[in-house]
Amino acid sequence: MAEDTLASIVLAIWLYLIAARGGFWRAAERDDVKVAPDGDGSRRWPAVTAIIPARDEVETVGETVASLLRQDYGGIFTVVVVDDQSRDATARIAREAATALAAGERLTVLSGRALPPGWTGKLWAQQQGVEFADNAPQPPDYLLLTDADIVYAPDALASLVARAGRHGFVLTSLMAKLRCKSLAERMFVPAFIFFFQMLYPFAWASDPRRATAAAAGGCMLVRRDALQAAGGLASIRGALIDDCALAKGLKAHGPISIALTDRVHSVRAYPSVGDIRRMVSRTAYAQLRYSPVLLAGTVLGLTLTYLAPVALAVFARGVPQFAGIFVWILMALAFRPTLRFYRLSWLWAPTLPAIAAAYMAFTVDSAYQHALGRGGMWKGRAQGNISGLQ
Repeated sequence: MAEDTLASIVLAIWLYLIAARGGFWRAAERDDVKVAPDGDGSRRWPAVTAIIPARDEVETVGETVASLLRQDYGGIFTVVVVDDQSRDATARIAREAATALAAGERLTVLSGRALPPGWTGKLWAQQQGVEFADNAPQPPDYLLLTDADIVYAPDALASLVARAGRHGFVLTSLMAKLRCKSLAERMFVPAFIFFFQMLYPFAWASDPRRATAAAAGGCMLVRRDALQAAGGLASIRGALIDDCALAKGLKAHGPISIALTDRVHSVRAYPSVGDIRRMVSRTAYAQLRYSPVLLAGTVLGLTLTYLAPVALAVFARGVPQFAGIFVWILMALAFRPTLRFYRLSWLWAPTLPAIAAAYMAFTVDSAYQHALGRGGMWKGRAQGNISGLQ
């Protein structure tokens, strides 16, 4: 009887996920539209300023800056790097990238001020960039909030701006395609995207009738007036999951959009499982609002959703076993579109339960790191629950 009940629960969970969770598993929200060139120069492209918070990013910031300065964009476009008290040559590498392209006049490197109480490091660095843009003689129409490891195809900015203007988006975000080369990356990166879409179905986030709001912090084109109306970055100054917090605030002021893309890539490497663990545990417990109750519920939910079907398939008999096998196959099929997006073999699909078990362990570790006072650790800073504003 217990097996029958468990089989009914896991079957109901996956039927809901497949049929009624915004079609997240199809990975269908894409930025695939090509922007036609403005041949006669008649189109007025709005002014844009890219803001890059950078702390100890010497390995990637040069590539990021260069990709932005190479944008095929018809409007005024400038780049601001906020050197967040780096302990390496981040600022110098950024300037050298601009000099190599003879585009030094379009790059500004700001020396970041000391981190004040109540702010996370990234948001404080971004805030200084926003202040700089706001005080410019001709403030930009849009801000491109991006990261120091994100590389853009030459038409990425034009595509973002055209999409935002066409649909009136106050926030247009693209989920940067994460690096997927090492064994650890191939094992965990597609699943990370799959789980993110499950939590925040992109179709729902892009639907103004729904409350779901999400963004990917590596690439967020924000209308500057909407950001001001939403209270600016100060309104989310303590949020570790700042992208989704910003999306929630902005969606109250207009439509937003999030999509997968091949135009924007992250070049940050995660060569080992330990690197993936640290990436996940930095924010996982914050996502649960530092609640032991939500942590316990998450562990139970992951167990029922991903591990129970395997247990039924291996150990049960009769109808519960067939239900377990069916659900295991169903989740593997659901995972395949994301694997295709990352050009990985379908043979990874049946391993999703094992990958989910690892993510569950990373989430528990996130709570443990928080208890030790190391929550939100990033580049030598522990920022977990710094202000209670999560």
